[in-house]
Order: sequence, then C-alpha cells, then structure tokens
Amino acid sequence: MFKLAIVGRPNVGKSSLFNRLTLSQDAITSEVSGTTRDIKKRVIKLFTKECELIDTGGIEERDELFIEIKKRSIQSAKEADLILYMVDGKTYPDDEDKALYYQLQQHNPNIALVVNKIDNDKRNEIVWEYESFGIDTIFAISVLHNRGITKMIDWIEEHIPDDISQLVELKEDEAQTYIEYQDDEDLDEDAMYNGSEIDNSEQELKDEIINIGIIGRVNVGKSSLLNKITGTQRSVVSPIAGTTIDPVDEMYEYKSNTMKFVDTAGLRRRGKIDGIERYALNRTQKILEASDVALLVLDGSEPIVELDEKIAGLVDKFGLATIIILNKWDIHNKEHKKSIDEIRFRFKFLYFAPIIAVSALHGRSIDKLKDLILKVYKNYTKRVSTSKINNLILKAQQRHQIPSHKGRLVKIYYATQFDIKPPKISVIMNKPQALHFSYKRYLINFIRDNYDYEGVPIRIFTRAKKQMRDRDIDELELY
Repeated sequence: MFKLAIVGRPNVGKSSLFNRLTLSQDAITSEVSGTTRDIKKRVIKLFTKECELIDTGGIEERDELFIEIKKRSIQSAKEADLILYMVDGKTYPDDEDKALYYQLQQHNPNIALVVNKIDNDKRNEIVWEYESFGIDTIFAISVLHNRGITKMIDWIEEHIPDDISQLVELKEDEAQTYIEYQDDEDLDEDAMYNGSEIDNSEQELKDEIINIGIIGRVNVGKSSLLNKITGTQRSVVSPIAGTTIDPVDEMYEYKSNTMKFVDTAGLRRRGKIDGIERYALNRTQKILEASDVALLVLDGSEPIVELDEKIAGLVDKFGLATIIILNKWDIHNKEHKKSIDEIRFRFKFLYFAPIIAVSALHGRSIDKLKDLILKVYKNYTKRVSTSKINNLILKAQQRHQIPSHKGRLVKIYYATQFDIKPPKISVIMNKPQALHFSYKRYLINFIRDNYDYEGVPIRIFTRAKKQMRDRDIDELELY
C-alpha cells in the first residue's frame, strides 16, 4: 500500500495533521515537546485513493531516548513513498531543518515542505523565507484553522497511483475514513466520515481480527514483548520509565490468524503521573474496551505490588480473555512454583487466566505465548448448545441441590448461552434473586470442569420465566 509519512522536528503539529487527515483524536497532541515517540499508522482514503498515513516522532537529539526516536522516524520516512516534511511557521528556517530536509530528499525526491501554523495572511511573509530551501513544493497551512489543507491533499492524491490495491478488512476501531474535501472554510467533518463495522459473527476464527491489549506497570517490558512477538522494532524501547505514551498497534499474521496488538502506556500510581502521561492513561481503558484478549505483563524480577492488582482489575472490569505474563524471567530470583502461588493468591479474581513465564529480551516461550493467545481467543468465542448447557445444569443440581429460599424451593427451568466475548449464560428460574453468588460460582466451575474455558471469564445471569419474551425464546432455540 502507498505510504505517506509526516516528518519533522518536535512540536510542529505532525500529530495534529495526522488527526485531521484521519478525522480522529488517535494521536496524543500537547504543547510538550516530544509527545509522539512511537510510529502511528492508519489507513485513510483521499477522494478515491487509499494510502497508509504514518505519524513519526519528533526528530531531535535531546538524549538517548530521543536519538532512538529520531532513528525510527528517519527510517520510516525513507521507507515511505511520499514525505511531508513539516516545520513551524511561527519560527524562521534554521540549518538543522535544512539538513534534515536535504537528507530525506536524497533518499526520496517525492517530498514536500509543509509550513504549519500560518493562521492568517499576515503570516504568509514567513513562508517566503522557507523558499531558501530551494524547492518548488511548499504548502502553507494551519491545521488548527484548517487553512490550505485542500491544496495539499490534491497534491498528495496526484502522487498516489491508480492501481493501489484495496485494504482487505478493517475492524470497527480502525474503520476506513472516506474523505470528500470541500472548501476549507466550509469543511463539515461529521459529513465526511463514513465508517462501516465488519461483522465477523459468522466467520471462522482465522477470518477474524483478534484484538489484543498489552497492559502493565511502567517498565515491565510491554514494548519489548510487542517487538519480540511481531519480530519488528515497532515500539521504542528504553530503560526510561514511561517511554510509551501513544498506544502502539501492530497487525501480525500467525498460523493464518490476524492479530492486532496494542501496546499501551505503562501505568503508575496517580500521584506519580507526570506531564503528558496523564493523556496516555485516558487511552488505556478505551484500548481494553475494544480488546478481546488482555496480556497482563508483570515484572518477574520484582515483587508483585498493589498497583499490579489494580491494573488487573481493569482487565476484569471489561470481561476480557486474559493471559498473565511473567516477563524478565531470565533474571528472576524466585522459584517458579513460589511465583505462581503468589500470583494466584494476589489475583484470585483472575483464577481462570493461564500464567506463562517469558523473556522478551531473549525470546523465551514467545511461540508458546502466541499459541496460547489463539487458544484463549477460541475459548472466548466458544458457544455451547442449549441442550448441552441444560444437561450440565441438571447434572450440577443433581450433585448439589440449590439451597431453598425462606423455606421455598428454588427451581431452574432451563439455561442457555446467549452471547460470547465473554461467554454469557442465562439461567431461567422461579426465583432469580434467590440464587446465591456461591451457587453461581459452583455452576461456573462445573461448566469449566466439562468444557475448556481456560483464560476466559464466564458470566451467569438469572432471569424469571415471565421476563422472557417470545422473541427471546425463539432466539434461544437457535443455539
């Protein structure tokens, strides 16, 4: 697919332009220099042509972390088919911008200079100063006020070949953006967006996109894990805590299955959140809400802390299939059984989640983890027929009768699974409010004893028979 990269020094408006073109708030924007650190990618459609839009980190050499960010950004630009080199129109051109521009131009002549923050006609005078770059393709724009965007889009569209292959499938959270550009001042973003949800309910597992959120404290190795799983350097890895700010997503094919991994920002205690990290925290719950599988990453070289338990609570909140990953196992100082016992004690509400010890640094057990992801996702989407569920519930009652309620008999008429992700079972009975949570837990464990639901929570809902409408009964008979 045709690749379009936005490149430039920090705080020139690259992420704001990325959000404008994708009609989203995907990229975190702030006045803090160096907010964007990882590469963000989204597929957009300009008029009738598609391209992959790439937002890169600001290019500077502030410290070791930003040297790595610069390296990734320049590499992404060199691999792109078209480059937008962006500068701040509130400042005059300097030698560093010229050097970076010429460096990229040597590798790719398809490059344009985009002078941002030209908010009014008076500021056009500074654009003339940038003509000292010695190029013809200069666009004066204001992302904030939506000035000059159309002319730039026309130029981009002309450079995209007509025979670019279409994107196969997109999930709801990365639906195609269809953009019809009008006059800049009359732009109606609501009218321009048209996203379509892909319904995979009747497709095979291998045809679906498995959404996987990677979550954990700062510096537990989430970014290293993503890089090792996908075999890329997708996320910037640094010993500096809080390196990842924007969620980083990467598509990956494994055994004919498509996985979408999202590396989230590391979480801290509220009192220790600095600057732009507060923006990142707001994204984590949204990532989990859209996920199927959560990879809860723990640092195997350190003791489990209270914050680990709170983060695990987010996974439980959204009812996700879960795998607990004990990373950095190559430098652990504990016995394996002792570590597992501690995790089981601290995370009792995730009793169903498998635990796997890995080393993202050396690649230990990474293939085993990939297979485990496929297994728990299959369990997450498993549907058991009504007849089989009813037989299980009947056997469970025969083995352990439901306690009476205020001296009156409590009956279950029938049960059925009515949903997946996670599996949800409706139990129809005469006194739904009388079913104690301990008996629900007993039923869930009985189901687990008969069907493999490793890694998956099971939800049981009680309903009175009179609450069931005819339509509900008809739907239940389909399963």
